[in-house]
Parts: sequence; C-alpha cells; structure tokens
Amino acid sequence: MRKADVVTFFDRLAAANPEPKGELEYSNPYTLLVAVVLSAQATDVGVNKATRGLFAVADTPEKMLALGEEAVRQHIRTIGLFNTKAKNVIALSRILVEEHGGEVPRERAVLEKLPGVGRKTANVVLNIAFGQPTIAVDTHIFRVSNRTGLAPGKTVLDVEKKLEKVVPADRRLHAHHWLILHGRYVCKARKPDCPRCIVEDLCAYKDKTVA
Repeated sequence: MRKADVVTFFDRLAAANPEPKGELEYSNPYTLLVAVVLSAQATDVGVNKATRGLFAVADTPEKMLALGEEAVRQHIRTIGLFNTKAKNVIALSRILVEEHGGEVPRERAVLEKLPGVGRKTANVVLNIAFGQPTIAVDTHIFRVSNRTGLAPGKTVLDVEKKLEKVVPADRRLHAHHWLILHGRYVCKARKPDCPRCIVEDLCAYKDKTVA
C-alpha cells in the first residue's frame, strides 16, 4: 500500500472513531494486565463476565494473593484454560508484590517475564495503561494487515514491525484499536463486510464481497 494511501486509511478510521477503546473491562493497570492475560483464546465478552466478580473482590495483586488460586479458579472457570490462567494470575501477582512493589512495570521486557505475559499482552498493557504507542498484533490485526496490503507479513512479529514503520506517527497510539475493531466487526475472518468498509477502495483484497 502506498504511503499516501496508508495516511488516508488511518485518517478515515480516525474520523469514524476518534477515541477508540478496548473492550476489556478494567479499573487500573493491574486489572487490565489480568484481563489481557485471561483473554488469550477467549472472547472479551466472556472475560468481562468472569472478571466483574473477580475484580470486585481483588483489584490489586495483594488482594488477589489473599483471595488464593482456588477462588480465582472459581471466578474464571467459564474461560478457556482457566486452570493454567488461575496459576498465572497468582504467580504474576506474587512477582508484582515481591519484586515491583505491587505496581505493573512500564517496560516490555520486564512485563514479558511475568507468567502468562507475551509480547502481545505486554504491548496492550503499555498502550492502554501507560499511553505508549505500541501495536499489539492479534489475529484480527494480522488478518487486516495482510488482507488489505497495509503491512503484509508471515508472522505476528513481521506484521508488528511493518506497522511500526508505515503507521503515521500521529496515528500510532490508537492504531491497534482501530485495526482490531475493524477486523472484529467489518473485515471479518469468514466473510468481510466489504460493502460497508470505509477503506474498501484502498484495500488490495482480491475476493471482496458485494452487497
């Protein structure tokens, strides 16, 4: 995609949704971190249903440790891989308390050392909690980037690095939200809704759908 088209691409997404927000519910950097960890292989809707009760009683790592792994497991049992995720939540909470004063680190490398936290999770936390212009590439962003020709790549990291190069600096903070929402609701995996896509004319996808 040409540089001018990339600028237009993001200008249109920004005009349609000037302040995009993630759909996970949280109240502070810690609950955001936990919610993102729980969202792996799960829907945001499902995670939100489980965490409303959990965060009502444990919205800090100290409270989560006091709650204990079994109670965490019961709160999140409707989420896939809940046994492993409960262990990770307790383990990362313990590390936050013992090594970081109960605070969520602001560095990607440090975040990635926490149980259950990979590059994508770290990028989400850095972006949403701390306003860093990171781009967390999930399945939606990977698909949109490749399908449209915006930032094609064979791996998630390839796409992330290309997006970092092509996304205009003034659009980088919200880029991953715009792309996730576009992939989730318009450029869907099974059948993209091309007739209502605001960047359809900029898109390189060959099998566009018609109304």
